Amino acid sequence: MAISGVRVLIGLGALAAAAGLNRPAKGFHGDMIRIPMMILAVAGSLINLYVLWRIRTLRNRPSAQWRAQTIPSKQRRTELFQITLALLSLGLVIAEWLTHRIVHIV
Repeated sequence: MAISGVRVLIGLGALAAAAGLNRPAKGFHGDMIRIPMMILAVAGSLINLYVLWRIRTLRNRPSAQWRAQTIPSKQRRTELFQITLALLSLGLVIAEWLTHRIVHIV
């Protein structure tokens, strides 16, 4: 419950900070916070994609075939969901970067 309240406060704070576009960005949209968060999002997404790719390549090696078991459908769905979220995160970072340049005319 507390985490949900924190998320609401962050969302409302970001909305309030973005409300005035005619002045320099402050708060959550300031470069001191925005750029490191974008770097962390990209790094986390790339690490997640690399780990999932590595798991699949190790699983498909000929040397691992003797101990290979069928992958449960729940695990397949979880991996697909993680890949989708990582790609969505990368897409959102790109969209934010592009729209930030458009809105602030950099």
